[in-house]
Amino acid sequence: MKADYDVVIVGSGPGGATTAKFASEAGLRVLLLDKKQELGAPVQCSGAVSRHALLENEVIISGEFIQEPIYGFAIYHSNGEKIKMDYRLLKPYEYGPEENKVPLGYVVDRRRFDRYLMTQAERQGTEVLLKAEAVDMYVENGKAVLKVRHYNDEMEIRCSVVVAADGLQSQVGKWAGLQTHIKFTELASCLQFVTDGVEADGLLEIITGHEWAPGGYAWVFPKGHGYTEIGLGVICSMTQRNAQQHLDYFLKKSFMKERFKNAKILEVQGGGVPLSHPLRTQYADNLILVGDAARQVNPITGGGIHTALTAGRIAGQFLAGHLQTSNDHSAQSMSQYQDLWMEANGKKMWELYEIKSKIFRMENIEERDLALYKTMSEYFSPNSPFKKI
Repeated sequence: MKADYDVVIVGSGPGGATTAKFASEAGLRVLLLDKKQELGAPVQCSGAVSRHALLENEVIISGEFIQEPIYGFAIYHSNGEKIKMDYRLLKPYEYGPEENKVPLGYVVDRRRFDRYLMTQAERQGTEVLLKAEAVDMYVENGKAVLKVRHYNDEMEIRCSVVVAADGLQSQVGKWAGLQTHIKFTELASCLQFVTDGVEADGLLEIITGHEWAPGGYAWVFPKGHGYTEIGLGVICSMTQRNAQQHLDYFLKKSFMKERFKNAKILEVQGGGVPLSHPLRTQYADNLILVGDAARQVNPITGGGIHTALTAGRIAGQFLAGHLQTSNDHSAQSMSQYQDLWMEANGKKMWELYEIKSKIFRMENIEERDLALYKTMSEYFSPNSPFKKI
């Protein structure tokens, strides 16, 4: 393994792997590090991603990672009222299971999806090092120096630019002096069960309402092979109960309880998801941040796969252009990455954050529930200005 690269990426999730692919494709020397030994684990999200997101970011759609096609949405008010948007009915000439039609999106297997993305990067020339933990970083003579622990060995790796794709509250970002911590009030605690015995019909079902998921929402997503994901996310500052208690209450007491009565829990998955604004500064000397590390997560839905893929593509293309034409890797030069990202996605994400914040500032719970129900319904409608975020 070399000790000098153009780009070293810390974190091999969708954002990091996509950055690696585009940077390597352009001829840069790229190293991708991850402290885990199994990609995509532990699973912390539902795995839903639009077909548009994959195609836009040059991810070849493959049965290797797809678990179930998705054809639309059903958005529920807390009382069971719903708005259904089934694209098999709205645009039957385009969407459907038939050979000449396509799905709207997919539920993916995160372990297989992350491995697939890494494989695409490797095939473009990216070097990969697993069980490799970045333990420190500093800048010396215009180069970034990463201290890395690989199994029991320690090494120093030099590069022009480090990409922090190391997740929420990025440690790499902190070493560079960035404020990567997140407010407790904007971190959703998420829990989901993979179940058998619950029917689903190719729709992503989203259930709003303070009674079921304070500060967030509940969901029922098809998982493929007859399985279904049932989960929710809550803001802990808005409730005295934890996510597990809320999910148990939702299964047993909600208007869907009859549908859930034969559910068999096969797997439990969970983690923290940011419902906050993007990080205000996503760069430093010899450093840019991508994906969850930059809080490039949809603040209304909590969706992070699409946003990470897009940010990774933007980052990889920016680095390719920058490193082939400039030796200046100062914070000022790195800020161009954030400018590109803001133009593509960031401005809309800030708009969504303002919409979300306005809803959850409402003190009247009934008014808040109605506002969230309407906002989610509009967000997933065919005419939504945010449908690509």
